[in-house]
Amino acid sequence: MKYYLSFLLFGLAGPLAAQTIPPTPNSANWYIFDKPLPENTKGEKIITKEKKSRADRPVPADPPPAQPAAIPPVVPEAPARVAAPGAAPRQARAPYQGPLYVPLDPNTYRLIDRYAIKYGPDSLHDPHTSVRPYTRSAAGHLGERLLDGADLSAADRFNAQYLVKDNWMFSATGDSLNQSQRPFLTYFYRDQTDLYSVQTTDFSFRLNPVLLLQGGADSGDGSISGLRYVNTRGAAFEGLIDQRLGFYGFLTDNQEAVPGWVQAQIRRDSNPGSPVAPHEGYTKDFKTSGSAYDFFTARGGITYAATKHINLQFAHDRNFIGNGYRSLILSDYSAPYFFLKLNTRVWKFNYQNIFAELTARRGISNSDTLYPKKYLALHHLSFDVTDNFNIGVFESEVSGGPGRGLEIQYLNPVIFYRAIEQQVGSTDNALLGFDFKWNIKHRAQLYGQLVLDEFKLSEIRAGNGWWSNKQAIQLGGKLLDLAGVRNLDLQVEFNYIRPYTYQHESLYTSYEHYLQPLAHPMGANLAEILGVLSYQPLPRLNLVAKVFYTKQGLDYTYGQVNHPTPHSNYGSNPLQPYDPINRPIDGAGNTIDYGYRVGNGNTSHLFHADFTATYQPRLNLFVDATLIVRHQSINQPLAYPSGGAIGNGTEVYPSVALRWNIAQRLHEF
Repeated sequence: MKYYLSFLLFGLAGPLAAQTIPPTPNSANWYIFDKPLPENTKGEKIITKEKKSRADRPVPADPPPAQPAAIPPVVPEAPARVAAPGAAPRQARAPYQGPLYVPLDPNTYRLIDRYAIKYGPDSLHDPHTSVRPYTRSAAGHLGERLLDGADLSAADRFNAQYLVKDNWMFSATGDSLNQSQRPFLTYFYRDQTDLYSVQTTDFSFRLNPVLLLQGGADSGDGSISGLRYVNTRGAAFEGLIDQRLGFYGFLTDNQEAVPGWVQAQIRRDSNPGSPVAPHEGYTKDFKTSGSAYDFFTARGGITYAATKHINLQFAHDRNFIGNGYRSLILSDYSAPYFFLKLNTRVWKFNYQNIFAELTARRGISNSDTLYPKKYLALHHLSFDVTDNFNIGVFESEVSGGPGRGLEIQYLNPVIFYRAIEQQVGSTDNALLGFDFKWNIKHRAQLYGQLVLDEFKLSEIRAGNGWWSNKQAIQLGGKLLDLAGVRNLDLQVEFNYIRPYTYQHESLYTSYEHYLQPLAHPMGANLAEILGVLSYQPLPRLNLVAKVFYTKQGLDYTYGQVNHPTPHSNYGSNPLQPYDPINRPIDGAGNTIDYGYRVGNGNTSHLFHADFTATYQPRLNLFVDATLIVRHQSINQPLAYPSGGAIGNGTEVYPSVALRWNIAQRLHEF
């Protein structure tokens, strides 16, 4: 591999930390939290600060001469496009459904969620927190509302300024504050957030390097000796055309030497010679260590703000549904996938449709072959019952099979998928359920999800543990400024997933993509409680502590993916089929249909704790110091056919990382 790119990136990071410029005071009171910024008749945000012109911006023209009423203007769009002499160039209009999204990052989204709770209810302008990613226009608008407040801590003001700066294409305030005091070589870092940027009246563009250099040492039971590392280099870009068409891309080359518990997960869910790294697609072994992997990450797409209420996205990326740390509906754990997404936000409704092409499995060998496809159709309807209480319902359908293409009837955005499934006589996998969110007095939030995979009321009432009653439940809460300490926030969450949830007859219809779960990363047959405590004592310093305790019923023996050992499937791994031949049998050789409880099987108790201190010397440049401690006890230690094992003991993994325009690489399973 060539490493000169890393030195170039370090050189470009040289400019001093960006200066935070105080915003112009606004007369609005902080407690008027539900009022959007004033707009003119064209729907454009009023510019409150005049900004310095950039070299590549057009010089403002003189206003055209007045025309008689009966004669059309010489320049039809002059009122919207031509600025008065000396005025700042017009800012991009921010439609309700903005054409660019905030990249998925748990640290950034934790801040956005904090302010969505603390400073008011969802509106057509603010982020709708039940579906992620959020639009940049919504995040920028939320940051502007924060800056109107007079009672912000130093950390809150820094975060608010970060939100408007990082979303400057949709924020007049952010566009002004983001001006760099000391550009690098004239053309670079004229904005504090971007290596290179362009803005004209009809085109905006930003380009940034991506870097993640992480190193650590693994020790204890199940650990792997030698340096454990992540080496990621690449670039990210995004742009805006005519204030309506957005495009973006994220491209990185990666090598990762994983710690012991990650190696065990990879080996469990991979066939020999065909590894799959968590969160990624096509993966190769790196060098000859057996625990290092090489993969290329490519995400990107286009988004069109069709109207101020309707947004269309065509992309290769991930999505997340819910307000929790985990999602039992659709999480961002798996590899990116190709999808068409329609999001409609009008009145009190938010309606999202996702139509995706998934990969059923990777080839058994590294030979060139077309991997089998399957398809996901999902819709989620959310309704604001009151300003602070929201409920949603969802339904999804996973379909596919050898020689079978897309079932086009699932493309109907307003149909009941179960009815279509019955109509065409398919055996596809349908899930349905609901979620809710309740913000309480701008200090707390309760949220939850219920997923029904298969459901029979009479069997539930009987309480006999019928194997095919497959449900998942989530209940959680967030508390801001714990014990009156500013910027000290707590999140607690409970997840309960019955055996065989997300499993189906084959990989073509199971709830997974590229051999990775689409919902909870640990699969099913589990009960989990987790806590996240975050504290920001200084504007540029974040401290995050996380604790997970999980009881899960694993299998006693494992075969290759989609080929389990007969009578060994206890319903924890969505990658395994639930055919009767795979489920446990009794002493008479009959398949057991009753008596299934969460944790049945090879019971595992996992305690995972980690603490991370993150310092941000300049915007979007982070230094992390992390300590992870894991303790696991299991009835019968496991060894997987492709290598890797799970046993009893404690594993410790400290690491340090330098991140530039990229989220942390997390392995919380």
